[in-house]
Amino acid sequence: MKYANGAMTYHKLSEEELAKGLAEVPGWAVEDGTLARTFTFKTYKDGLVFAAAVGYEADKLDHHPDMTIGYAKVRVTTVTHDAGALTDVDLTLARLVQRLAN
Repeated sequence: MKYANGAMTYHKLSEEELAKGLAEVPGWAVEDGTLARTFTFKTYKDGLVFAAAVGYEADKLDHHPDMTIGYAKVRVTTVTHDAGALTDVDLTLARLVQRLAN
């Protein structure tokens, strides 16, 4: 994410950049134009706490993923809607979520 004249701009990822970035976030994949991963937990509460932590950190990044919370599972998907593509910010968010899950 960069700022030009005070406005946020995004760098759309090339195929090579995306492949390199995916190597850094095991378990993530491109699905329907988004970066996606499902995380599994021991209990529903563990998944709920994880989802809240993701939401809190994503809000600080000002990049908000879609999340589906199920019984002991949380699915996270991200795409930069303003760019209409996957961007460097999506990979940044995936790395952040990955760290929270570990």
